[in-house]
Parts: sequence; structure tokens; C-alpha cells
Amino acid sequence: MVVLAMLKLQNVESFATMFLNYDLLAKRWVPYNYIYPYAEGLAGFLMVAGVANWLSVPVALFIGTIGAVLVFKAVYIGRRELKCACVGESSNVPLGFISLTENLMMIAMAIWMALASTGLTPGHAM
Repeated sequence: MVVLAMLKLQNVESFATMFLNYDLLAKRWVPYNYIYPYAEGLAGFLMVAGVANWLSVPVALFIGTIGAVLVFKAVYIGRRELKCACVGESSNVPLGFISLTENLMMIAMAIWMALASTGLTPGHAM
């Protein structure tokens, strides 16, 4: 999450423009385009540091869930061929598997961190 956020932050304006092509929340509330890479980076950094799960978990769940649903809708239902904003403007990666994986991993990490903070992850006794 941190690395992908850094790639997006290399040119936030370009990311925001590309993101508008497929993210419905970004179309409805334009500041989300600019907040997203910072939120992703913050959540990733907090998760790596193992601090502030109360903040990192909901942020990662929110942006990951919305992103996964919208990428799935745009690519697999709408059959749109779009360039992915997920690694910044310097790539020519098509929207699809990479972006969906990024979002699903955010969801998985958030769930793991939430469970870890309650002691319910595998290997932890209750």
C-alpha cells in the first residue's frame, strides 16, 4: 500500500484525472481523488508500524471495498478498457487484475489487522 501510494503521489494531479474515469465516489466528490493516495499511504504506513489500528483499519476497509467494487463494475461488468491509475501516470497498465488485487489486499490486510488487535488471528490463543 505504501509503495503504490508513493507511485500515485509522484503526480497527484495525473492520478486524480485518471481516477475520475472509473471511480464513482471520485466523480461525486472530487476531493476524494486527491485524498485517496494520502489515505492509502497513511493506512499502509500505520499498518507496517503496527500502530493506530483504530484509524488504519477503517481507512483501508473503506477505500479497498469501494475500489474493489468499482473496478469490478467497470472492468468485468461494464467491459470498459481503461488505463489503471493504481501505479501512477508513468505506467500503461490496463485497469483490471492489478487494481482489483490492490483493493482486495487492502481489505484482507484491514481484516487481518482488526482480528490481530482482538487476538483472533491464527496462532493466537484466546
